[in-house]
Amino acid sequence: MVKKTVTVKNEAGLHARPSSVLVKTASKFNSDFYISMYGYKVNGKSILGVMTLAAECGAEMELIFEGDDEQEALTTISELFENKFERN
Repeated sequence: MVKKTVTVKNEAGLHARPSSVLVKTASKFNSDFYISMYGYKVNGKSILGVMTLAAECGAEMELIFEGDDEQEALTTISELFENKFERN
């Protein structure tokens, strides 16, 4: 299991479009993915789960991965947060 705390950097927060990008990207990996925030833990591969967090700009959350490709998943998802969910 690997974990990392990240901060939502895009001004609009984790609204529909970035949530969709997050879930689509996470679904490419075999590892289980959870997001922990404000005492809640949601499935990071569920659009409804991610949207229920209503994460605003500046919110901190813990990303948790467990599985055979957990490190690659952590790196890729962390980069999404760093790049404000902008595709390169």
